[in-house]
Amino acid sequence: MKLFAGLGNPGTKYAGNRHNIGFMALEAIADAHGFAPWRAKFQGEVSEGRLGSEKVFLLKPHTFMNLSGQSVGEALRFYKLDVSDLTVFHDELDLAPGKLRLKQGGGHAGHNGLRSIHEHLGPDYARVRLGIGHPGHKDRVSGYVLSDFAKSDRDWLDDLMRGIADGAPALASGDGARFSNAVGLRMSPPKPDTQSAKPKAAPTPAASPATEDTRNPLQKLVDRFK
Repeated sequence: MKLFAGLGNPGTKYAGNRHNIGFMALEAIADAHGFAPWRAKFQGEVSEGRLGSEKVFLLKPHTFMNLSGQSVGEALRFYKLDVSDLTVFHDELDLAPGKLRLKQGGGHAGHNGLRSIHEHLGPDYARVRLGIGHPGHKDRVSGYVLSDFAKSDRDWLDDLMRGIADGAPALASGDGARFSNAVGLRMSPPKPDTQSAKPKAAPTPAASPATEDTRNPLQKLVDRFK
């Protein structure tokens, strides 16, 4: 069994915020893979289903970002899972919008949701870092992450969510490379091969070989005056 936790803030007021991209990722997985309806549990909402052969629980903490560790810790203990069975989806200021990176363990880099999980469970869990870009100055970070995605972000955000849903079974099975590839195919689909699509030109008929002239010089002269 695995626990996927998405970080965000509860309520419609925050639903479209950049800070809530972790919630969005779990909703995309649940919708694409026919997970059970969300229900209130562990100070949040939980849904369960299967990704490939793996049973997976999806958790959206409703404790607000700064207390995410309370909800995640409660769920992990209830299901008797180890911290190594936990993957956290969260917004990442240090990645360009639409970029995704996997990380195992490490620091929280000032992210309040991760900081809370560190306090309750330690750092040894997997993360899916979802790039939202940086506003350019630290004083603008709070307002930036608590603002909705711009309309111009909608296309890449939709592709990213589809890619996460496509690759979720690979992530659950521990194949991070295949998960990242699935996301990459949605974000940058291969261009069609225009060369192979072109109709091939009909082959030029080969010229008939010239017939060798075997006449002697006298015969050639005679033939000229016929």
